[in-house]
Amino acid sequence: MISIDWTVFLQMANFIVLIFIMNALLYKPIRRILIERKKKIQGYEEGIDSLKQDAVEIDQTFQTEIGEAKTKGFQEKEALKQAGQEEEKQLIDEINQKAQADLEAVRTQIVKDAEDARRALQAETGAFSAAIAEKILGRAVS
Repeated sequence: MISIDWTVFLQMANFIVLIFIMNALLYKPIRRILIERKKKIQGYEEGIDSLKQDAVEIDQTFQTEIGEAKTKGFQEKEALKQAGQEEEKQLIDEINQKAQADLEAVRTQIVKDAEDARRALQAETGAFSAAIAEKILGRAVS
């Protein structure tokens, strides 16, 4: 049987003293290490959140800059395309003007050649009509 005497109180006192000693030697350092580890983990989590936020901001900036670059590139492309079309139109106009001038020169030359041929034929009309009349009449016409 269990008898209650002064040793029970001694065992209780011994138990309480051991709790204080264990608390001082084991539990407090372990709790301190756990608290420090928890603070480090929270610091890492905050750093991760901060880096995630920075990454999102950098991505948004990157997307914005890419959009602006695309817009600028498209505008430059359109400007170059417009300049090319204007230059093409100008070249075509110059070629058309030159062709018109050449055509006019050819027409003038044709008119001149036709007039020269007409004069030559009119000058020889008398000789041709005399030759035709001689052939038709079968004798010489003077």
